[in-house]
Amino acid sequence: MINVENVSFRYGKQSPLVLDGISLALGDGEIGILLGRNGSGKTTLFRTLLGIETPESGSVSFDGEDLLRMKRKERAARIAYVPQHIHFGELSVFDAILAGRVSRFGFRSGADDAEAVGRILRETGLESLKDRNAERLSGGEKQKVAIARALAQEPRMLVFDEPTGNLDIANEELILREAKRVARERNITILSSLHDLNRALEFGDRFFFLKEGKIRYAGGTETFAEDVIQEIFDIDVRIVELDGRKIVLGGKRK
Repeated sequence: MINVENVSFRYGKQSPLVLDGISLALGDGEIGILLGRNGSGKTTLFRTLLGIETPESGSVSFDGEDLLRMKRKERAARIAYVPQHIHFGELSVFDAILAGRVSRFGFRSGADDAEAVGRILRETGLESLKDRNAERLSGGEKQKVAIARALAQEPRMLVFDEPTGNLDIANEELILREAKRVARERNITILSSLHDLNRALEFGDRFFFLKEGKIRYAGGTETFAEDVIQEIFDIDVRIVELDGRKIVLGGKRK
């Protein structure tokens, strides 16, 4: 379980707060979605969880352990990151995924690591691509390899920064479905940012609406209300229900 309590952060002593008293919690196997306009603090919160930035106040714990005091290797064994922009260099798919286990094997991989990669290749449907150059795959395939590489760390939590930002509709569906399967089957917590409100509704369990570095609203699908979205994104929308599911319509700037 990840527990963020009253975290604040600024990039310089005289700069305004980028994160202002952020608190959130997610349990094992739960998917949380960060929603907000660019500059609302989503990426900075990710960088804080990943140990890239250090907050000026507040605490972050994982299964009761202080995440902020962990060494990089210890943190990598718990949290894996899937960035929006993915580059593998000239690695094969197999080697790109194997690279995710560096925090576990150090300088040289062993038979156990190769076996773990083989298992992940089978589970993610990438076995037929294992010898291909990962950098030359399609956007959706590269994103699947990035998820597989993150899983190779054997993490308890995955952090996604706009996982569908560069994908077409079919690959968006594929990636989110795969990520949700992983969360449920492996009991892995996921925290992701998404711009598409309807995709967020399909994918997430809990939603955190950020504005100016603060979480203004948090909860389940009940938080998706027209006035909430208007306040956070400064757009006019309508929310309707179809077959028991909420759908956000519109998106016209106020």
